[in-house]
Amino acid sequence: MISEGCEQCAKGGKMVLFVYGYCDQRDCFYCPLGENRKNVNQVYANERPVESDDDVLEEAERMDALGASITGGEPQEAMGRTTRYLSLLKDEYGEDFHTHLYTGITGGRENMRRLSEAGLDEIRFHPPYEQWGDLHGTEWEEILYIAREEGLTPAFEIPGIRPEQEFIDFLDEGAADFCNINEFEMSDGNYRRMQEEGFELRDEHMSAVDSPREEILDQMGDHEQVYFCTSVFKDAAQHRRRLKRMARTLRRPFDEITDDGTLVYGKTWAEPERMDALGVPEEYYTAKSEHVEVAWWLLEEMVEDGDVESGEIVEQYPTYDGTVVERTPLSTGSSGGGGQSAAGD
Repeated sequence: MISEGCEQCAKGGKMVLFVYGYCDQRDCFYCPLGENRKNVNQVYANERPVESDDDVLEEAERMDALGASITGGEPQEAMGRTTRYLSLLKDEYGEDFHTHLYTGITGGRENMRRLSEAGLDEIRFHPPYEQWGDLHGTEWEEILYIAREEGLTPAFEIPGIRPEQEFIDFLDEGAADFCNINEFEMSDGNYRRMQEEGFELRDEHMSAVDSPREEILDQMGDHEQVYFCTSVFKDAAQHRRRLKRMARTLRRPFDEITDDGTLVYGKTWAEPERMDALGVPEEYYTAKSEHVEVAWWLLEEMVEDGDVESGEIVEQYPTYDGTVVERTPLSTGSSGGGGQSAAGD
């Protein structure tokens, strides 16, 4: 079973709203947060630092977001901020803008009520690893029913450290709607702690850990309310599809979108009047203060024909900061080469 939140994430339609970098669960050896996120008070919408509500809304518009996932740190430790952003997004985009939240604490009825009233749809609990198998009869069982009573969809989202039957039991009892298992991964923020615990990377993958994946799938994967989210899917599908959504929103008529979701265009320091003189249609170029941006394939032809002295083919991310991936110089008497191979459908 894939939840509505996961369906939107699979489409690249979920904006990730990082609201608070602090968390009182300080001994999680697998916490993936790096130095720029762990124990910081900065809010991020995707990778964009948030200084105002407009930054959040602009990022949602940039990617044509279908919904938002609220994460941290621990969002429940910043309830005023968390509920304010939830209300902001629901007020702006309506009830169909789906929201889910990741949390490592139970929080209690008052928090569940506040989150629900602010517009949260789905809450995904991550109980401490040390308590797995002993959750029944505790506040973790109670909060599942409380969350549902307050109008939220309760679920589990856990790292794939080992199989655990108790999560299946909660699903069968109707306490939780689904359980997401994320393939166990190393990151810049946790690899030293992970290695100290005896975990190593799988040879064929850059981040997935050599953990009992097959055992987890054998014991839990057949349940219709369990979804195993692989590292490859998150890296190659979710992130790429989010970039493509951004690229489709931002592209100009002459920008080309690659298979990786980047944008490709040409850049030259010729005068804009030169474009007019060469008969380049207005929709195929844009004059900037010190250069002209133009369809990359047109620029390549102009340089090859000697109509323009030089330029470059630029490939960049469609993110708020427009990080450049690659620049391919073009000049009279040389071949641009990589421009055509960079551009995808």
